[in-house]
Amino acid sequence: MPDLIVDGHNASVQGSIELEGSKSLSNRLLIMQAMADEKLELRGLSPSDDTEALQRILKSKSSAGNVGAAGTTMRFLTAFYAAHPGDQVLTGSARMLQRPIGILVDALRALGAVINYAGEEGYPPLHIRGSKLRGGKLSIRADVSSQYISALLMVAPEMENGLELELTGKVGSFPYIRMTLELMSMLGIRYSIDRQVIRVEPGKYHGGIVQVEGDWSAASYYFGLCALADDPQVDIHGLFSRSLQGDSVLPAIYAQLGVVTAWDGDVCRLTKTGNTVNYFEYDFSDCPDLAQTVVVTCAALGIPGSFSGLESLRIKETDRTAALAAELGKFGVQFTQDGDSLKLEGTCERKEGVHIATYDDHRMAMAFAPLALLQPIIIEDSRVVAKSYPSFWDDLSILGVSSSPA
Repeated sequence: MPDLIVDGHNASVQGSIELEGSKSLSNRLLIMQAMADEKLELRGLSPSDDTEALQRILKSKSSAGNVGAAGTTMRFLTAFYAAHPGDQVLTGSARMLQRPIGILVDALRALGAVINYAGEEGYPPLHIRGSKLRGGKLSIRADVSSQYISALLMVAPEMENGLELELTGKVGSFPYIRMTLELMSMLGIRYSIDRQVIRVEPGKYHGGIVQVEGDWSAASYYFGLCALADDPQVDIHGLFSRSLQGDSVLPAIYAQLGVVTAWDGDVCRLTKTGNTVNYFEYDFSDCPDLAQTVVVTCAALGIPGSFSGLESLRIKETDRTAALAAELGKFGVQFTQDGDSLKLEGTCERKEGVHIATYDDHRMAMAFAPLALLQPIIIEDSRVVAKSYPSFWDDLSILGVSSSPA
């Protein structure tokens, strides 16, 4: 898709949105489905590129799989193929070959896996010779990526001795680990947690029917829109008021930025009071995928702030902290390192013809889209949203935000 001119200066920001299924939930459930001893029917799976890549590779009989830019898919499949007999090569996009995976590979090797690097040490492509893993005790750093931990936990029931996994250091994105464990438990797997030690017993995933909840990460862009709109009312369908997703903290975060969340049955309704904090401060360790949207919202509202817990953003689709700093700088806003946090200063200036680079990162495109309420902006490589939310631009149009080829 070409670059898009996104314009919301006449947008009502009133309407109803049916959210697509959560990518995080979908990808975990697909791995569990592949190991289930009975039929497991999954309804409402995410149509994202990442989830479709995972489905395609799991269904394929090929000994080589290309995950594209799907980091979750690469990590989950690495553990899956390592724990099941057969030879498999996993590769991906140019950016994927720059994203480290050594911590997960080392952990799997310690459990009995045979994995070789087909290129640079510590990075994909990988050549995996799968077999039943012995399991047992293992320690892993918990401050880099929770996806490494989830990948190990999901295949743990298939290991001869189960898994006793000790998480060392600061645990980042723990809600994602908890999501994994709760899904496993729902499908018949037994586990226990004692401080930073997780024990998973050997077992088999059960079958059944699971409805995939809508994506709270995707909902963040509507919270951002409502924070900037004059008189919004957005009804979001597909979310659960009691959610397994860590990003369901959105209502608490955006209450500080003037957005009111109310539940009408299974509908999440967003309106606005306009009552905001004078200074925003938050630790995003448990919900890093929300950070870009919140930073942009604060910049648009002229609310300075301090943002911590962003370490994992540097190894995502791009270095998201650097990308945020570069793109906000185009509007006269500073986003700079301040010890262990990043400091936001300034208010978005209205400028004509601003191009937003997306860095092959879906969340950069969607996090900046609400700025179209202030002025037309040009989103480069707009199709990047398909990685997690293919219908994003169409859904924005429901609320009056138009998009057209630049």
